[in-house]
Amino acid sequence: MNISINPSDLYYRYRHKKETRDLPKFQGKPDLHLFDRDDLYEVLPMLEAVMNEIASTDGQVLEKIEEMMLLQMPGFINTREQVFDFLVDFAKQRGMH
Repeated sequence: MNISINPSDLYYRYRHKKETRDLPKFQGKPDLHLFDRDDLYEVLPMLEAVMNEIASTDGQVLEKIEEMMLLQMPGFINTREQVFDFLVDFAKQRGMH
């Protein structure tokens, strides 16, 4: 599955950090780079990777994962790899696939 998410698909709005737009983004593990949960250019590839991993195209699932990432994910989870693992585990534990 190769899911593509547009900014208009997201429930929340994010900053467009133009200085980071062209930097490499999350493409899979391992990835120990810090994750910026407020930057659209970081959020889109992360959510696409999570949705692909759980094989879901459901907009409600995307919204729940996005909500978890922004409002409930602990601050000590800060690398791209940790964020990916946390969100995938969250979705799988709740049967979101």
